[in-house]
Amino acid sequence: MRWSRAFIFFDYIACGKNYPEKIETIVKGISDGCVQGGLSLIGGETAEMPGFYGESEYDLAGFAVGLADKSKIIDGSKIREGDVIIGLASSGIHSNGYSLVRKVLRPQESNIKEFVETLGATMGDVLLRPTKIYVKPVLNLISQIEVKGIANITGGGFYENIPRMFPKGITAEIEKGTWPVLPVFEFIRKQGSIAERDMFGTFNMGIGMVLAVSQRYANEAVSILRESGEEAFIIGRAVKGDELTIC
Repeated sequence: MRWSRAFIFFDYIACGKNYPEKIETIVKGISDGCVQGGLSLIGGETAEMPGFYGESEYDLAGFAVGLADKSKIIDGSKIREGDVIIGLASSGIHSNGYSLVRKVLRPQESNIKEFVETLGATMGDVLLRPTKIYVKPVLNLISQIEVKGIANITGGGFYENIPRMFPKGITAEIEKGTWPVLPVFEFIRKQGSIAERDMFGTFNMGIGMVLAVSQRYANEAVSILRESGEEAFIIGRAVKGDELTIC
């Protein structure tokens, strides 16, 4: 049996007014994501609630059902001091930090289509860039190399997400400069005069997922991920301690 497999996905769409062309576009995006993740979109629910949502507002939710071999579940318990932390490049902000983004950048119809030189694109293109889905490249890696830990960098950034994959008494030492930080994060930092620690505690800073592997397999793991089309970098190591450090 494969290490794991996700099978099906259900979606839920709530809106103030059901515009068929808008719903079609939303479902197309969900479907594309399912293809990337190897899932079948088999159903869902659409709720039109004009008394609760504004006419142009909508809300999305969903869940996947999968299967894992219990003996092969990756829970971080095998991570040891000296293991290597590999980062997979993000495509942008992904699905977190948008409350701060809106507060700092105040995207409006009047500026969302303006080309921003430092971003190399319009603000709208950058802020609406889809979250990367790493399912297939990571499953391919797992089929060839023992991966000891996995953490998706979502809300809470580096400081909240990476420590979750470690056993008690082990944490990570992350080395800045080992991966390219996307221009959007520097743009946000400057526009909002945000402290560096707060940036790493809110955003993914160019790393959407991290993996822990033995040092002996680190370079091979990076090569396999790059062959799968992912930008992968060795960004740190596992050390004794309880608090993640970024240096």
